[in-house]
Amino acid sequence: MLNLNHLRTLVEVVRLGSFTAAGNRLGYTASAVSQQMSALEKATNIRLFVRSARSVHPTQAAHAMGQQALKLLRDADNLLAAGLAAGGSAVRELRVGAFPSVATFVLSQIVEMPHWQVPSVQVKISIGEPSAVVPGLRVGGELDVGIVYQVGESGLALPQGVSRHWLGEDPYKVVVPAGWGFAHGSRMSLEALNDVPWILHLRGSSDANVFDFVLANAGLHPRVVASSDDFNATLRLIAAGHGVAMVPQLAMTECPAGVVEVEVPEIALTRKLMALCAEDAPADLAENFVDALRGVDEFRNM
Repeated sequence: MLNLNHLRTLVEVVRLGSFTAAGNRLGYTASAVSQQMSALEKATNIRLFVRSARSVHPTQAAHAMGQQALKLLRDADNLLAAGLAAGGSAVRELRVGAFPSVATFVLSQIVEMPHWQVPSVQVKISIGEPSAVVPGLRVGGELDVGIVYQVGESGLALPQGVSRHWLGEDPYKVVVPAGWGFAHGSRMSLEALNDVPWILHLRGSSDANVFDFVLANAGLHPRVVASSDDFNATLRLIAAGHGVAMVPQLAMTECPAGVVEVEVPEIALTRKLMALCAEDAPADLAENFVDALRGVDEFRNM
């Protein structure tokens, strides 16, 4: 008989690519993961990994079993939930993935709402960038709802069956240190922006490529003094006088003192915000959650 814990471990090993990473995710040592995978290979009489002195690689059989295991594990969870419901002690779970800004300023408000405080419903939250959230929405995946953004026309490939729900547009603001002498809302020229230090996104991401295009199209060639994908850190560097940056409005909900927003009409960029629902998500909980998102001030005012 197959051990469900071993199947869960197999799914994580295939997804993360190593025994160590899977163990860190599940709370096992790499040695324990290796023992579980050996036991699964023995139970199924299927070779799941090609092992060498320094690495292990999942076989095609491991990938195929991992995909089917996702469905089996979800069915097992549903079976358990049905049994608990029949006994009057069911706790329904909604698994939500969200990018950091929305987790910081929006999700905390939602989980405080009475509808999500009842003992029969639990919201399980994972925080990550869209590239980490979207894969979890595949059928049998670890997420039911994902809150993501899309910068410009950068691609956002979704698993089959995922539905989109529009939340709004989050405009980027040009923000500078207060010590530079600009008044809030004052005009800053492109020439001035070319002469000051910049804090930009980390190179290599689709977001960074969009930023590069927008700035280059405006004739700007930034002198980069810091690279950061953490807008809280970026805002504090700006407040300290380190440089200028483009920061989305949502991330400025609690802006530190010493940061001034200026107007640069030649630079216009927004990120589209949306909720994504997995095909096999609990429909009523997912729908209620999306409605709650749309009712939060940060989204209602967009």
